[in-house]
Amino acid sequence: MPVDEAELLAGFEATIGHNDRIEPRDWMPEGYRKTLIRQIAQHAHSEIIGMQPEGTWVTRAPSLRRKAILLAKVQDEAGHGLYLYSACETLGVSRDELTRRLIDGSQKYSSIFNYPALSYVDVGTIGWLVDGAAICNQVPLCRTSYGPYGRSMIRICKEESFHQRQGFELLATMMRGTDEQRAMVQESVNRFWWPALMMFGPPDDDSPNSAQSMAWGIKRNTNDELRQRMVDMTVPQADALGVTLPDPSITWNDERGSYDFGAPDWEEFWDVVQGNGPCNKQRIDHRKKAYDDGVWVREAAMAFAAKGTEQ
Repeated sequence: MPVDEAELLAGFEATIGHNDRIEPRDWMPEGYRKTLIRQIAQHAHSEIIGMQPEGTWVTRAPSLRRKAILLAKVQDEAGHGLYLYSACETLGVSRDELTRRLIDGSQKYSSIFNYPALSYVDVGTIGWLVDGAAICNQVPLCRTSYGPYGRSMIRICKEESFHQRQGFELLATMMRGTDEQRAMVQESVNRFWWPALMMFGPPDDDSPNSAQSMAWGIKRNTNDELRQRMVDMTVPQADALGVTLPDPSITWNDERGSYDFGAPDWEEFWDVVQGNGPCNKQRIDHRKKAYDDGVWVREAAMAFAAKGTEQ
């Protein structure tokens, strides 16, 4: 006897209401599935594109130890992208299709990766601020309502914590160096602070998808809540490093038990999202070249797999 869609929807909503997990074979509304594809794909694309700015410094790391650390981090990011593409495939969309959507611009990635890494110091700043923001955003996703996504986040968050500590350690080492090195750290932090705060997305009032994602349990916190968490976590760390965050509005608010802070330049954010950032074209061109150069590898793998099934 066919099950009525209203009954299926009631079962879905009951699962969400009990904070239980939706699994790939469970019935889900089409809107839920599309929202998950959009969010998980954006996350996966961000991990893959995010390899580019730091990857340019692998051959120029100042020591073998630093090179090994950076290689391990870039390799981790590739793994994160693969976990997330695999989670997205459980929703009925292929990895190849997701890559095509990235290249043609119909799917986005985090705006932060459209800013250049101008010096080796930026490797540390990206680790501290960008991966620090990622941790604030991703730890709650371990409890997201879609099972494959939440389970992939557990390992990803553990590795992101390593990346954040690695970045902080690199900057702390430089802050114990020369005046020139300390100035380089400060200049790098000045460039990345505001883009890092923009990583959480627009203000809640301008975020059209947040309310529904929260209702479905895909997201657990609003953009502004996560941004506040990032500021509260980072200000004491900046004091420990001896750097100044480039926001004169940062002050402790006893009443709220949190820091007050200024607003990012949202016009800049939307300009970058629309493809006009410093490195938008470069990032996608690089990804497209890698995709095109890999056609023969994918075709050979598929032919080998097909040959195996014939035997």
